[in-house]
Amino acid sequence: MKRLKYKKGRKVVSNYFEYTGHHKEYPVEMQLFVYNSESYTETKNLDFSQVEIKSLLDSDDVKWLNIHGLHDVELIKKIVESIGIDSYIAGDILNVAKRTRMEELGDVLFFSIKSILPEEDETNVHVEQISFLLKNNLLVSFQEKRGDFFTHIRERIKTNSGIVCKKKNDFLLYLMLDAVMENFYITIEKYEELIEQLQTESKINEKQDVLVRIEKCREDLNYLKRSIIPLKDSLYNLKSIQDDDDFNGIEKSNFTFFARLHQKSLELLDQIDYDMNSLDSSSSFYFSAQSHRMNEIMKTLTIVSVIFIPLTFIVGVYGMNFENMPELKKPNGYFFTLAGMFILVMGMIFYFKRKKWF
Repeated sequence: MKRLKYKKGRKVVSNYFEYTGHHKEYPVEMQLFVYNSESYTETKNLDFSQVEIKSLLDSDDVKWLNIHGLHDVELIKKIVESIGIDSYIAGDILNVAKRTRMEELGDVLFFSIKSILPEEDETNVHVEQISFLLKNNLLVSFQEKRGDFFTHIRERIKTNSGIVCKKKNDFLLYLMLDAVMENFYITIEKYEELIEQLQTESKINEKQDVLVRIEKCREDLNYLKRSIIPLKDSLYNLKSIQDDDDFNGIEKSNFTFFARLHQKSLELLDQIDYDMNSLDSSSSFYFSAQSHRMNEIMKTLTIVSVIFIPLTFIVGVYGMNFENMPELKKPNGYFFTLAGMFILVMGMIFYFKRKKWF
């Protein structure tokens, strides 16, 4: 799993903005969706000079301004400033290494969230930060690159299905957050398939690469958990806005939907904890199996050693070079000694077998 890190040695400079992600090869695109219960318009490939934020804020229709690509720093700053909030929010949008958070800025609601999906090879996951600005009837979304996270939402708006066209932009924000959270379910489901495979291999595979893969899976789940916990906290903080008379960006009746998202975050955390416990059980079983194999080997070697110790003693006795050893003069002494050694070995094996030591 690729993690985003702050650049080492970067000096803190006021009013300095930089995109910290990796998706700089994609061109910046803007789309504007304007709709109500009776009409719908979509404008693609917009230029910022064509967008009048003030008129969008004053209009009664629901507006969704979607931006793909964040490496045009000046454009992001202009959009943020035109909405009427401090430019430091632009820095939070551009710095994709920051944790998920929600912040109320007067009459503007800022929300950033990590979208996580498994990649095609299913050995890593793709992490993308998506940010939202909610003000009046305008919702602005910032994505690092073009994706299909919200395709089904666009189709619902186009076809006027469900209640999305009857609601305001706060319900649209709920739908988009819900779509991003669905990616967590998809990712966890992929990891659960891998966990089932690792559980099976830990019981039959003696190689250490199983343990390495278990540890990597545990690290990835830890990363998922660290991404969901701040999301859970942010959704919980929305409850405090419900009783805030100064902020009316979210209708009272729609807080129930955001409460559902908070419940989903708790379910995701519970599922991750269960999966991590399963990994702990797999690694414990692997070590137990290895210890059991080692004990079996040591038991076999011990039994062999115990059998040969008395034989070695007998051979040592008759290997001494003394003159007066009566058995050396007997014509059948060699055969009697071999027979005694054979009877001793068989007796010990019978005794060990009866004790079920092997």
